[in-house]
Amino acid sequence: MAVDFATFLKTASPILDHNLPVLVRGRHGVGKSQVVYQIAESRGLPVVERRASQMTEGDLLGLPDSAECEISGRKTTTWNAPDWLVTACVTPVTLFLDEVDRATIEVRQGLFELTDSRKINGWNLHPETLIIAAVNGGEHGAQYQVGEMDPAELDRWTVFDVEPSIEDWLKWANGKVTGIVWDFINQNHAHLEHQGEFEPNKVYPSRRSWERFNSVADPIGSFEKDGDRDLLFELATAFLGFEAAVALKDFVEKYEWQVTIENLLDEGKIEKTTEWGINDHAAMIEKFEAADVFAEDLSETRLANLARYFLTLPSEIAMKLWTILGETDNITNVVALHKFTTADGTKVSEHLVKILGGAE
Repeated sequence: MAVDFATFLKTASPILDHNLPVLVRGRHGVGKSQVVYQIAESRGLPVVERRASQMTEGDLLGLPDSAECEISGRKTTTWNAPDWLVTACVTPVTLFLDEVDRATIEVRQGLFELTDSRKINGWNLHPETLIIAAVNGGEHGAQYQVGEMDPAELDRWTVFDVEPSIEDWLKWANGKVTGIVWDFINQNHAHLEHQGEFEPNKVYPSRRSWERFNSVADPIGSFEKDGDRDLLFELATAFLGFEAAVALKDFVEKYEWQVTIENLLDEGKIEKTTEWGINDHAAMIEKFEAADVFAEDLSETRLANLARYFLTLPSEIAMKLWTILGETDNITNVVALHKFTTADGTKVSEHLVKILGGAE
């Protein structure tokens, strides 16, 4: 059964604490590499990354040399260890082996000793070095040109099949991609990544391609009101495929009618929401939840604007917002909003009582 990244991080932690090797399986572009780097950063370890698919036996085992034996005095064969192995042996690192299931059978068999005994050719890994690998196999393996991993090989790994949720990406992407891209994915989940079978030679969106697209399109002003929409479409088509590009271009052209979290909470632009329907308000509440807006104490400005917005909401949406506030670990915002009185003297607490009593 596949798990999201939050579950993976929680479950893998004690396994890595015991220096056991971890294998992460999942579709391309879902963020497997990024989560490995996240683990390394959380433990204060540098990452030594090697793509197993590009390694030869020499890259794994090192190259032979000769030296005089101290016992017999005769020339004997020794091995010059590769640089990555020396580093992983003399200092604690996160050893990240990517694309293991695309490696040659010789390299994969050579990894048996590394995963079994934490050593290769007499070189022992540092006691605090972690071993993490990533592959595209598992239940999605048939869609990729990868080698099957037999039971003996898999038995040497602790295997996790990952299927990150939309919420995983939205939380990660908040502040890392432009607001338009974030809002588009938040309202168009199906365009984050392709689900199902892949047609040969067709471009599909992925979490990785969205990040790359944003890094190119945002600096050249493609998302701005007077941006070049034709250029935006061509860039999106190249990175994300035709269907996602069409949907994004249409969304961007209408974006000036959208309301962002910043518009609402920082700028107090409540007037744009007065003509909204229930679905529009529900989408905004989802934005609050996905961005984890209420994890920290709201500023006075944000609290005042949230109160004004709360008072305009239909009863069922207001209760949904109140529920989200109550489910966060930070109770301060719930208390502050409950006590809040707007500039015209309206008390949030009294409005809440009316909603609970069924009278608006």
